[in-house]
Amino acid sequence: MKKILMAVLMAAICQLAFTGTSVAQLSALPDAGNRRATISEGIGITEVTIHYNRPHVKGREGKIWGQLVPPGYVDQGFGTSKAAPWRAGANENTWIEFSTDVMIEGQPLPAGKYGFFVAYDPNECTLIFSKNYTSWGSFFYKPEEDALRVKVKPVPAEKSVEWLKYEFADQQPNSAVVQLQWEKLIIPFKVEVDVVGTQLASFRKELRSDKGFTWESWDQAAAFCAQHKTNLDEALQWAGQATGPDFGGSQSFQAWSTRAMVLDSLGRSTEAAEAMKKALPYGSINELYFYARGLTRGKKGKEAFDVFKLNYDKHPDEFLTNAGMARGYSAIGDYKKALPYAQKARTQATGTFNINTMDKMIKNLQDGKDVN
Repeated sequence: MKKILMAVLMAAICQLAFTGTSVAQLSALPDAGNRRATISEGIGITEVTIHYNRPHVKGREGKIWGQLVPPGYVDQGFGTSKAAPWRAGANENTWIEFSTDVMIEGQPLPAGKYGFFVAYDPNECTLIFSKNYTSWGSFFYKPEEDALRVKVKPVPAEKSVEWLKYEFADQQPNSAVVQLQWEKLIIPFKVEVDVVGTQLASFRKELRSDKGFTWESWDQAAAFCAQHKTNLDEALQWAGQATGPDFGGSQSFQAWSTRAMVLDSLGRSTEAAEAMKKALPYGSINELYFYARGLTRGKKGKEAFDVFKLNYDKHPDEFLTNAGMARGYSAIGDYKKALPYAQKARTQATGTFNINTMDKMIKNLQDGKDVN
């Protein structure tokens, strides 16, 4: 009976294996000893992700480029394509995804996921970004599905790369060079993004979501514009939301000082000064101290002294406000009055950096030198 049951089970298994019945597959290693890999890197706020399979040279030195990777387009003897490029990896299709619009070698490519193929040539390779990223390899490649083609020159590698890999090189704030590296060859292509444009587009989208219900979000967007001297009219609206009554920033030093920065960038200095006056009563001990330090660096001694004094009146006889008063008096040239505050701050200082700073400050004041 047991033998009969076993025979029935084996027959059923064979039937499933050799008919079109769908069976769940167990996880398994990639074919031919290849390795699956994913690499991702940010350029600005743009995320670039490449998913691929890594073949290895495996003793085939000198037989990779032009042989294993054929030149141009070939009939692989399988699938529908009679003129297929290389799949830019092994096994299933290599794909690359961009979270925002990008430029590839100076050519525009919308945000999205693309199949990635290479038509190899020792002098100039054609890189293909296909709207079809789900097919297996390039066996079903169709040129009408191309989203973009660019040409790049391959360059020799300094050392042989056994396992094919992709790397990001020459990273800049708005660009990076993606390198396909294998054996003794590198195929590079440059990815560029509009950092400011994509950031502003992201702000506009996110400020309409739940993230727009806090003053910090509106302030962050406005501050970015002020720092980059861009989109200032809209930034002023964002700063108005941050300092308004709806989202809790009406009593925030940070929100009002950001509004002042935007106004200053717009050349509206009188309004900027008024915004800073509204900011000062809400400043913490650290916010006021470092704002005043910025004024000293800008050679605005009287304004700096007033802020240091305000901070001292709110937080009397603390290390940071005593040090601030020393800097404030020094900024207006009164080193004699500055010295006792510096000496008091020295007794309150903790940590090597603060102690050394106060010792240097006391020495400069005793020598009649500005400490700022």
